[in-house]
Amino acid sequence: MSDRHITRRIRGTDTSDGAGVKLKRIIGQPGLDMLDPFLLLDEFRSDDAGDYIAGFPEHPHRGFETVTYMLAGHMQHGDNHGNRGDLTPGSVQWMTAGRGILHSEMPQQENGLMWGFQLWVNLPAKDKMTAPRYQDIGPEQIPVVHPAEGVEVKVIAGELAGATGPVEGIVTAPVYLDVSLQPGASLTLDLPTGHHGFVYVFEGESALVGGESLQRSELGVLSEGEQLQLRGGDKPSRLLVVAGKPLNESVARYGPFVMNTPEQIHEAIADFRAGKF
Repeated sequence: MSDRHITRRIRGTDTSDGAGVKLKRIIGQPGLDMLDPFLLLDEFRSDDAGDYIAGFPEHPHRGFETVTYMLAGHMQHGDNHGNRGDLTPGSVQWMTAGRGILHSEMPQQENGLMWGFQLWVNLPAKDKMTAPRYQDIGPEQIPVVHPAEGVEVKVIAGELAGATGPVEGIVTAPVYLDVSLQPGASLTLDLPTGHHGFVYVFEGESALVGGESLQRSELGVLSEGEQLQLRGGDKPSRLLVVAGKPLNESVARYGPFVMNTPEQIHEAIADFRAGKF
């Protein structure tokens, strides 16, 4: 069995999106434009309401999927098809935008900590114009396993220690794990051969990933391989482990539209302006 190791290290850049929500962009910035099939990873974290209160008013998407994982705070999502749902602490929303949707995510609090992640996952050409759908997953639906002493893992997508994550029917066969490590605790993870993957440390000072120290707020791009060795540092740590099947297709991007050719981007803009979403 070959072990995966870190091939690149990326730190997020501070930016804003929506109506001025401050966030840290880790994938989708000059240092790491994309990691097929992953197009974007943002971490939003602030206890200053001024950083998030304006939210993400209605905006379009076409051609990819958005994954929101809330750690703290309360957001409400809605769309132009009448769908509504709450994003509360520990919840996940996996939205397949497909052929087009107008979507909003707005804070349902006026103070306190708002913290979470949004990941964009590409769709293959054959599925870009599929019907939109949501998988709204409450925290009680996410299995929690303890595969080793001092290790706790929330299995959002993929399989671990006999548990299967609630996210279903995603063509890129994703693995999405929230891993908590006590100091010195170790875990060996099997990751699908051929999947591109990354680790992002978001609590604690550091963790050992493939034998190398990865610092808080640092993303490690993983090499090919079958197994990943994780070990806690001197203090408790928490990290995302994410992997997915690469699509190996051309990518044309323009804001909230991700297609395969510039012509398809022009068509998406025209359809949006014509009210066809």
